[in-house]
Amino acid sequence: MSTRLKDNINSQYFKAANALKSKQARRRIVAYVESYDDIYFWRTVLGPFENDKRYFEVMLPSKQTLVRGKKSVLMNFIDGQTGPDMIACVDADYDYLMQGASPSSSKILNSPYVFHTYVYAIENFQCYAPSLHDVCVAVTLNDHRIFDFQAFFRQYSEAIFPLFVWSVWAYRSGNYIRFSLTDFNRICDPGGFTVQHPENSIQNVRRKAMTKVRELQRMFPGNKENYLKLKDELIELGVTPQTTYLYIQGHHLFDTVAAPILNKVCSQLRQERQAEINMSLAHRTQKRNEMSCYENSRQDIKTMLKKNTGYMFSEQFRRLQNDVQRYLKSTASAQSVAPQENVAPAAQVS
Repeated sequence: MSTRLKDNINSQYFKAANALKSKQARRRIVAYVESYDDIYFWRTVLGPFENDKRYFEVMLPSKQTLVRGKKSVLMNFIDGQTGPDMIACVDADYDYLMQGASPSSSKILNSPYVFHTYVYAIENFQCYAPSLHDVCVAVTLNDHRIFDFQAFFRQYSEAIFPLFVWSVWAYRSGNYIRFSLTDFNRICDPGGFTVQHPENSIQNVRRKAMTKVRELQRMFPGNKENYLKLKDELIELGVTPQTTYLYIQGHHLFDTVAAPILNKVCSQLRQERQAEINMSLAHRTQKRNEMSCYENSRQDIKTMLKKNTGYMFSEQFRRLQNDVQRYLKSTASAQSVAPQENVAPAAQVS
């Protein structure tokens, strides 16, 4: 096992490094995340809390092994290593909803220096329904509201909510082999979506979900009381029938639900804008230049989704920032009452 200093970095290391700086220097807080895609998201979480006294540096846990993922963050930076100057930032996955029923869930919920998204993953935030029209505008430069994203995802959530409760129950009770996340995702695929008749996709998902619910009721006939209790608990945790889409697997929501819908909506918006240019009274050359300018200004849908920050207005994002605020207040209070350490003044440090 390596004994190099860089392999044993913990919060105390960063605390000592901060202590060696001048009193006017800002305190550095390192935030470890799961992957490259997470860096920008957690910057939007932590950035607003930076001031003349502190700043955050968001990074991956290992530059040497290139190991990524939640397991890497939890294994390396929870057991005695996180602290006021080194925090871990992870996707909630089902761990938040498990409420301590698994080891990783207990670690995430019980450590004051581990922050989670509340929603399943950052992709769920990126697909926050009230922000999706803005994504379409960014992609197509057309502000015509031809589709009600909020209504669709509300109805989609209501269609899958009864089955979602069963999915969480399966993982809490250890029955995930009989009803896995893969099974749940397959049933919740809205396939065949059309902008003109989105209700057909909703009805299809609702039909498949209720068929599976009835099957699970037959498989576990004595589970009604536990199911109803869990349903009420999930609602108390913030999973309402209207917002279930925020708590399903993030990659599935992003790749199978949101992106295909955005593709079709944006395609129609592009055609609408192109038709406007073609029908204008401008000269042929001017039309061609205008069309070229429009085509060059369009953006890629998935790229714009990943850059979407409309989730910052969501209740779940505010809960996350409230956690950060409490952590900063508690660490500030602890430091103000802590005895002065015997550290050489910065001016004397070479």
